[in-house]
Amino acid sequence: MEMSSKERVMAAFARKPVDRAPVINPTSVITMDSMRAYGLKFPDVHLDGEKMALAAAAGRELLGFDSVMPKFSVVHSAAALGAEVEWGKEDAMPVIRRHPIQDPSQVKIPADFLDRRPVKVVLDAIRLLKKRYGDEVAIIGKVFGPWTTAYNMCGTEQFLLETALDPEKASAYLEAFAPVSVMFAEAQFEAGADIILWGDHVSGDLCSPKAYEKFLLPIHKRINHGWLKKSGPVIMHACGKTLDRIALISESGFEAFHFDSRNDAGEMLKLAGDKILLTGGVNNPKLLFKGTPEEIKKQVFDLLDTGIVLISPECAVPVLTPNQNLIAIVDAVKEYSKIHK
Repeated sequence: MEMSSKERVMAAFARKPVDRAPVINPTSVITMDSMRAYGLKFPDVHLDGEKMALAAAAGRELLGFDSVMPKFSVVHSAAALGAEVEWGKEDAMPVIRRHPIQDPSQVKIPADFLDRRPVKVVLDAIRLLKKRYGDEVAIIGKVFGPWTTAYNMCGTEQFLLETALDPEKASAYLEAFAPVSVMFAEAQFEAGADIILWGDHVSGDLCSPKAYEKFLLPIHKRINHGWLKKSGPVIMHACGKTLDRIALISESGFEAFHFDSRNDAGEMLKLAGDKILLTGGVNNPKLLFKGTPEEIKKQVFDLLDTGIVLISPECAVPVLTPNQNLIAIVDAVKEYSKIHK
């Protein structure tokens, strides 16, 4: 019997049989093709709940994904905390222009954090998507954890220097920022999210496995074992090479990890073991952006043959990615299912 999209996704997380592999978009599949089709543009989709929800719905309505995810950028919570943000232009994502924090003592969580516009617009969009889709489609929310929040609020280079030169200060930043991520995640669950993506960019080009184990893994364990009130699975995301730390991440308590195609999927599965699901692996910059549907089908088939049960683009897709290449992911999964029934 054919499952609904949400049933399919949640069954995969529960390690139960599915009618075919789910195709999800934990980060962002917003494209210029989709925005043109719906008469949308940047930066409106970042700042208006209705437009954000409509743009997210394109992932379902135009692309056929089993999930929708309305938060397309990395800046919303940082903007609500006081970072200076340039919200982008027609073909560009928002960027942070000024990092306001130089010391952990400066970190203050505003009493009205959840009511500030950059945060409220995300919660409004999730509510609208829940009203539109109910239990038909899996709704994914997104927060950035304390490591990435420290990049956004202190500056990436400065925070990474602190981990080497002043470890106590770096740890204090993580302790100070973690409650913001927890609060925002809980609010998104309450608004209607079925799943949360938790972005903490501890990839190989920015952080060593030892640094992750020392600074962030203890916080991740606390978050997942009581600090965060979960009403659904949480997926950790980190771009780049993470093969050398997936065994550590699998101890964190996150239900899944969203991985980059620069990691061998088979080796990731071996090192992750049974403790954490893996999703991702479909290459963005080369394959989805510039490749052909046939090339995409081959990679999807390879991932499914390897044992990946949740298929998704490896990270936020470039906004100029052609929609036909994203649709090709879904088509490939459906074709694979027919072949292997």
